[in-house]
Amino acid sequence: QVQLVESGGGLVQAGGSLRLSCAASGRTFSSYAMGWFRQAPGKEREFVAAISRTGFSTYYADSVKGRFTISRDNAKNTVYLQMNSLQPEDTAVYYCAADLKGGGATSLSYEYDYWGQGTQVTVSS
Repeated sequence: QVQLVESGGGLVQAGGSLRLSCAASGRTFSSYAMGWFRQAPGKEREFVAAISRTGFSTYYADSVKGRFTISRDNAKNTVYLQMNSLQPEDTAVYYCAADLKGGGATSLSYEYDYWGQGTQVTVSS
């Protein structure tokens, strides 16, 4: 069993930045990969970024590449999503997720075993 708790969401103007955090507990954090997904109102959940268990491998959706950075601190059992140059279309509930089956980064939501409760990010124009 893994528990995931996101934080760091909020309201920001277009062009601004936010850093999301996801604290994990329950299993050895360095043994599994992590990902971030988001869901905007009326839309399906979509992949944002993923990171391997070691942190050496990362993977981004085209829509956020160059603006968002995923990282992890295995000593703190935490994964981060640094979001820069935010745009109104980034407005969504952001979820972190844990993939316990493998150590590699994946964009496939069905590969993830545990999900956090989500944190709201709102970008005003």
